[in-house]
Amino acid sequence: MSKTWFITGASKGFGREWTEAALERGDSVAGTARNPDDVHDLVDQYPDTFLALQLDVTDRAADIAAVQRAAEHFGSLDVVVNNAGYGHFGMVEELTEDEVRAQLETNLFGALWVTQAALPIMREQGSGHIIQVSSIGGISAFPTVGAYHASKWALEGISQSLSQEVGGFGIHVTLVEPGGFSTDWSGPSSKHSEEIAAYADVREAASKRPSAADPGKPKATRSAILKVVDADEPPLRVFFGKAPLGIAERDYESRLATWREWQPVAEEAHGA
Repeated sequence: MSKTWFITGASKGFGREWTEAALERGDSVAGTARNPDDVHDLVDQYPDTFLALQLDVTDRAADIAAVQRAAEHFGSLDVVVNNAGYGHFGMVEELTEDEVRAQLETNLFGALWVTQAALPIMREQGSGHIIQVSSIGGISAFPTVGAYHASKWALEGISQSLSQEVGGFGIHVTLVEPGGFSTDWSGPSSKHSEEIAAYADVREAASKRPSAADPGKPKATRSAILKVVDADEPPLRVFFGKAPLGIAERDYESRLATWREWQPVAEEAHGA
């Protein structure tokens, strides 16, 4: 059976690829963009199954209205993809209050508002699937993108709680955690803090991370996302790309080793 999707950030990157993948197989998609002209070609190509919606996900009232319009237009809401977001580059000391708040408003609160808008509809249906586009940066962290990590780690936590709260209503939650892909995430879509010269060496070392040497191809994620949404029991978390598993294994092995080393102190803190 065909599905009805609501995808934020449908004009570029993963959002565009997944919108096209869904439409090409006969599903219906409500796709949002800050500028609907960016998806006008899809309106022309799929006049009956694609609904273009102008949306800034940081506007909670607009999020609620957009989700409701999509559900009313198509008559159901099967898959919600919170894809809209961007990367902010800056050392923690360099970040301004406005920069951090803006990063959280889009990457965390935007996803939260859309999710909250979709849940009553999905509960009434007794089914639904929330896809949160996180990142390997949602479980690990690197220099220069602390604000981005803060937004994705928060998204991971709230989504894991959500999955336990709504499972009884027939609603699934999946965190898609991509590694590096050749999107414009680190290019035109990114934002940068004013640099402090003292961090020049740290910045240079970070720019040479090997994980960015072989980026994934966004188009290849089309079949992967369809497998996730079509699964009878979709995963809470799934990596996209070759690099994330190795990063996660090294990171978690290090964490476990440190926790075990310091367990006597942990037990001492517990008290008799």
